Amino acid sequence: MTETQGPAHKQDLTRRRVILAGGAAVAAAGIGAGAVANASAGEGRSSGAKKPSGKAGTCYRLTSETTEGPYYIDADKIRKDITEDREGIPMTLRLKVIDTDTCKPLKHAAVDIWHCDALGIYSGYESVSSGGPGGGTPPSDAPTDAPTGTPTDAPTGTPPTGTPPSGGPGGGGGHTEPTDDERYLRGTQLTDKNGYVEFRTVFPGWYQGRAVHIHTKVHVGGKLTEDGYEGGHTCHTGQFFFAESAVLDSAKVAPYSTSTTTRTTLTEDTIYDRSGVTGGLLKLSYRKNHIARGVVGSITMGVDPDETHDGTDL
Repeated sequence: MTETQGPAHKQDLTRRRVILAGGAAVAAAGIGAGAVANASAGEGRSSGAKKPSGKAGTCYRLTSETTEGPYYIDADKIRKDITEDREGIPMTLRLKVIDTDTCKPLKHAAVDIWHCDALGIYSGYESVSSGGPGGGTPPSDAPTDAPTGTPTDAPTGTPPTGTPPSGGPGGGGGHTEPTDDERYLRGTQLTDKNGYVEFRTVFPGWYQGRAVHIHTKVHVGGKLTEDGYEGGHTCHTGQFFFAESAVLDSAKVAPYSTSTTTRTTLTEDTIYDRSGVTGGLLKLSYRKNHIARGVVGSITMGVDPDETHDGTDL
């Protein structure tokens, strides 16, 4: 397929090709009375935010750019349900993408997400991603000023002798080529006319050196073809983060409760910039004391579609 050409400042296009695949939708978890809502104090309107003329609403600040990490695969399936056969707490992830210059929803943008499973394993990298019982070797970008003792609320374990790829799982460093054909917990969707996409997945687990997180990319300027989404460029690469209270609640539920991996807290994480929703902190809702029934996570991403941020420029 021939890539579409855009303005001069966009001609350095990176070809993206994703394979179309269907995904059976799963029922959304019910959230009702007694629900817990975890949100950052910085969520909502940004200081000095602009309101679009004649419309209710507000612009958000540019969402923080982060490193891509070594486990991105540029051949994900276009699908809503990315769970496949992975066990874990059901999660509905609702994302909205807006253009911070115009305050308008960004429609027909391709949004990728990918994350580890309940025990810290990434599909495509099962033999090298450091997850599961026993943990993993801390990545090279792990905190250097973290407490020397193990947090009292965190699982413990002895790291194996294996060494993760350069930059560590989910952290910095160069891209690592996939080691297997698995593609669970990865997927791509196009935003609707209101800038929304919704994914069905499971609550991510943790691995040594990183707080619980989900990776994301936003691509614009391309189009759907019979072979998938092609052309355009990546205008945002980021990560979504989880409140500590929700992570601790998840740790009480199998299979998360079986993990012996030392957990890195949100305040210890070297990627999260502590700016609340601007830094990717999700708003989470679930029924109190019944997180196993399901979690809804939501966030609005403010991006500049004219910029290029592929996660390797940091």
